Amino acid sequence: MTRSVLIVGAGAGLSASLAMQCANLGMDVALAARNIEKLEDIGVKTRASLHKCDASKIEDVERLFEDLDTKLGTPELVVYNPSGRLRGAIETLDPEKTKEALDVTCFGAFLVAQQAAKRMLKRGSGSIFFTGASAGVKGFANSSVFAMGKFGLRGLAQALARELHPKNIHIGHFVIDGGIRSNTRSDRNGNGDDDMLDPDQIAKTYLQFHDQHKSAWAWEVELRPWVETF
Repeated sequence: MTRSVLIVGAGAGLSASLAMQCANLGMDVALAARNIEKLEDIGVKTRASLHKCDASKIEDVERLFEDLDTKLGTPELVVYNPSGRLRGAIETLDPEKTKEALDVTCFGAFLVAQQAAKRMLKRGSGSIFFTGASAGVKGFANSSVFAMGKFGLRGLAQALARELHPKNIHIGHFVIDGGIRSNTRSDRNGNGDDDMLDPDQIAKTYLQFHDQHKSAWAWEVELRPWVETF
């Protein structure tokens, strides 16, 4: 069986690092995002197939997996990265924008997991990973929408782990507790002292998690730079 990965909500940073490392391992890569033009460079580097998909839309997610059925087959690993951020005091938040953010962060994760699980259960194996955040374990002031989405995402992952681990589907939830370094966002102290999360190192952890032996599966890991407070 050809090893393959689907990364939903792909873009620069963690998604690009994960796509590169999977490609270097000989895996077929599929990248899905609402704006696939931004994926052209990483698509070329990883020889990935690009798929336009709004993960919060039922029909888009169904179409994505149907497309993969004919071009790639059922991915061995599916990673859900999208987040909808909306800051503000509770009395000022727009209800429609709040719903949109929750649809992206949480409902989209359900849609992708459902389509992936249907196919993985038929095959009898697979991994479904969710990218979480500090907000999924502790809510912050003026960030209630992000907390709702990420708490929901974590609850989905925990429930699916209990449901699907006995069926040989590995579920992973990754609490990213800190800022991720990027070309436009260097270490906070500016001296390369590793005080922000390195996306390449996060990606390595995802792949290590994917390769865990099923006699000792974890369902969650929390990642933070060494200077980040608990």
